[in-house]
Amino acid sequence: MDISLRIVIPSLLLFVLFIVDIGEGHNTCPELRCRAEGPPIRFPFRLKDRQPDQHCGYPGFDLYCSHNNDTVLELPTSVKAFVKNIYYESQLIVVTDSDNCFPRKILRLNLSSPPFQFKNYYLSNYSLFSCTPDKESPYLISCLSNFSTSVYAFFSDDDIDDLPILSCTKMYTVSSVPDVIWNLPSLELTWSEPAKCGHCERKGKKCRFQNNSTDLKTECFPNKGISRKIVTTAIGSILGSFLLVLVVYALYRVYRYDKAEKENQARIEKFLEDYKAFKPTRYSYNDVKRITNQFTEKLGQGAYGTVFKGKFSNEIHVAVKILNSSKGNGEEFINEVGTMGRIHHVNVVRMVGFCADGFRRALVYEFLPNDSLEKFISSVDSKLFLGWEKLQDIALGIAKGIEYLHQGCDQRILHFDIKPHNILLDQNFNPKISDFGLAKLCAKDQSAVSMTTARGTMGYIAPEVFSRNFGSVSYKSDVYSFGILLLEMVGGRKNVDVSTENTSQIYFPEWIYNLLEQKEDLRVYVEDNGDAKIAKKLAIVGLWCIQWHPMDRPSMKVVVQMLEGEGDKLTMPPNPFASTGTTKINVSMPTRRLNQELEVILESE
Repeated sequence: MDISLRIVIPSLLLFVLFIVDIGEGHNTCPELRCRAEGPPIRFPFRLKDRQPDQHCGYPGFDLYCSHNNDTVLELPTSVKAFVKNIYYESQLIVVTDSDNCFPRKILRLNLSSPPFQFKNYYLSNYSLFSCTPDKESPYLISCLSNFSTSVYAFFSDDDIDDLPILSCTKMYTVSSVPDVIWNLPSLELTWSEPAKCGHCERKGKKCRFQNNSTDLKTECFPNKGISRKIVTTAIGSILGSFLLVLVVYALYRVYRYDKAEKENQARIEKFLEDYKAFKPTRYSYNDVKRITNQFTEKLGQGAYGTVFKGKFSNEIHVAVKILNSSKGNGEEFINEVGTMGRIHHVNVVRMVGFCADGFRRALVYEFLPNDSLEKFISSVDSKLFLGWEKLQDIALGIAKGIEYLHQGCDQRILHFDIKPHNILLDQNFNPKISDFGLAKLCAKDQSAVSMTTARGTMGYIAPEVFSRNFGSVSYKSDVYSFGILLLEMVGGRKNVDVSTENTSQIYFPEWIYNLLEQKEDLRVYVEDNGDAKIAKKLAIVGLWCIQWHPMDRPSMKVVVQMLEGEGDKLTMPPNPFASTGTTKINVSMPTRRLNQELEVILESE
């Protein structure tokens, strides 16, 4: 807070209190409260720890504030009760016990003498008995009972032979108490003296001792200060002006904050831009521990390592992937650093730096707060469904990211592991491709790459990665994985039984193709026709991408154009599940596509 406000606010509050004091007629015994929502305390009551002057209260009407700012009344003899309300016009005070159990203090509670009496209750004498818990009586005292013993209050003048007390022990007898005291949490007490104060309050006046009175006589007195209306108007004007000043100040602070925030964003962007021109920063393992605060916040864990949240400052957060030293020969680390150090695209995760400290290896990325796409398309929780327009935006962003990998770099980058788990979402749910551990580099004019082993995740791997029968491995392999991802985005909302029994009879992409070919509804959860068109477009593009032979699949540039265009203009692709020219493929299950003799494609790096 600025120093000017530190001066203005206290001064304004003092002025308001001054106006209120004038409105109270310069009363030397002003109305007080223990807390803002507590009962008002004025004559005949006195808050003795704040009003030491005895003439501010009638004898026996002393109150005080507890350490929790509760209003406390001490009843005869030494029974402390919390004050809930004081009704001055009817001369009534409502009190509660500190532990909601007045019966526990009944022996010490003596209201036979002034100033307080029970409200117009019917008073009776009671005998208290401790019994086994099986006795039934309307006078069970809950707060004195427990699981092994029940305490009952019976009328003392009842014939003892009529009472069910064979298994009871008499505790004690109390006199002249109301029946409500046994189980109600609060009591209503009245006072008869000073009687005149209630009359004063009903007339809209206040009560006080008569001047120079020696026999406790009281009198009414009017409010001689400024009228309440004037006081209210003055306070309203002051507070209105104060609020106006606050609004202007708040707007100024927002402007200052916005300006500072833009400068911070520019500084952050410049920080990230530095890594566009230079290689990612190399950190020591001690740096990594400091960035992650000793690996305090774990974000997730995979086959190759564990991801922790870290930060360089309050503005810059990162995700730090600690690679398992026992996994692989460091190829994934080399791929990640060698590939991502040259990538800069809005739909590809940025690598900020890396650590290669002996056997300890780590990768430092920008932090994306909304987890992966898999969370939002595989969850059965409808609240996590992003909506079809957002899914279309996400699909287009992924496609642009893959197109950049294929065409936007000096060398073509083949990802080989496109799947929902590797698509991360930023604070605005913009997609970013991550995890380049399986990536390969090749020249842009290179039509095929060699492979010694299959790369990727089952279900997303293109057929040619397994067998030369389907063609050569190329950038079209990523197109196939993207097509499966698109169909999975549609299938995340599918209405089909995928039980163990059914999975042997249905393959979801083929089911999608058959529905579209027969011009039937996709049976996905849609809000309107616009949603249905989006779902259909994503499905058709996905089916084009998963054509069996790589040459039949579109490039990612064409895929982007298809996603950006009108879905009604898209034509249905050939059936990718029909028999190939040389081999009959059983497509009843995804795994059966692979049940043939595979010709290994040799790799020469």
